[in-house]
Amino acid sequence: MAIDETLFGKDLFGDPVIPEFSGMVAERFLASPFSVLDTRNGEWQKRKKAWKSIGIKSEVGRAGDLTFQSKAQFFDHYRVIEGNRKSTDAQGTSIFDPFLTELMYKWFCPAQGQIIDPFAGGSVRGVVAALLGNKYWGSDLNKLQIDENWKQAQEITPEKITDISWVWGNSLNSIEDAPEADFILSCPPYGDLEVYSDDADDLSNMPHNDFLDLYYKIIYRTVSKLKENRFACFVVADFRDAKGYYRNFVSETISAFEQAGAKLYNEAILVNMVGTASLRVTRQFNAGRKLCKTHQNVLVFCKGDWRKATERLKDAVVPSPDLHCDTGRFDQQFTDETGSPEAKELEKEESLTESPIMQELGILEKEESNLNKVNNIALF
Repeated sequence: MAIDETLFGKDLFGDPVIPEFSGMVAERFLASPFSVLDTRNGEWQKRKKAWKSIGIKSEVGRAGDLTFQSKAQFFDHYRVIEGNRKSTDAQGTSIFDPFLTELMYKWFCPAQGQIIDPFAGGSVRGVVAALLGNKYWGSDLNKLQIDENWKQAQEITPEKITDISWVWGNSLNSIEDAPEADFILSCPPYGDLEVYSDDADDLSNMPHNDFLDLYYKIIYRTVSKLKENRFACFVVADFRDAKGYYRNFVSETISAFEQAGAKLYNEAILVNMVGTASLRVTRQFNAGRKLCKTHQNVLVFCKGDWRKATERLKDAVVPSPDLHCDTGRFDQQFTDETGSPEAKELEKEESLTESPIMQELGILEKEESNLNKVNNIALF
């Protein structure tokens, strides 16, 4: 597997850092289920590129350079800026990672489950849900965005268009008509970091106290739609106020969910590509000793009993469709799970003895001599 040697920098001796990938875990769960998810990883980027190649363009439908509103740029607000200047990602509008979407659906949503999303934004979460065999309901205030989402879905997966529902409107009201959910996945506005519209009901246009009041209410009503013994996930990041101090938005999100009856169950750090942060870090660090944010928080909550919620997910991630970047299409090659070479290999692995250390990590060892390799296992 070829690895871009520039992705991970150099070690103390000037040699490029080449991570060792824990193939056994990553192959079983798509990516290693550790508390740091590194999007800079070569395999992550490959999978993400494959998803985008089928025609997902979540930035279309929104104004360009939303992240670099004057206030946001000055106070070091940051969301995911990806790609390079030759790609459609070079603009400053954040997009949601399609591979992260796939992981959250595979890890925490029952097969053929109903997903609801109170802050739908672009097409990615709806399209990925449908292509993985789930149903999706999402609400957004931006009608242009909703129209573009429908257009993309029709082009990418017309045969599954009935499994997707995008609703134009204020989530506080539209969520009342949402179906009962097996999973929640969303990424809320980060205050006024990105101003999505001039609508008075748009959270990104509100004073912070009003923003939080409505945010808590939307989360409460969204969680009320979630069935018992189910998981929910919000991807968030902290952002600064007008004086340059953090708002503590991650904690506010946790508080909102817990008040709604869903407890924090998992938290992971999503490490993002550095992107334009390298251009901004010198000025902002020299001017105010502000660290440039290059991560987000993946918060997973559980409503009800986590044991029962886990039972609904069976034991493993189902095989993924192959994504071919060159054709831009899904080539679904699901084989009989009991007869495929992958299934036979997995069966062989599961028959082996597990050490206590390996049990804790969730990694099956093939032989005793592999124990000394544990410390070399990378995130993916």
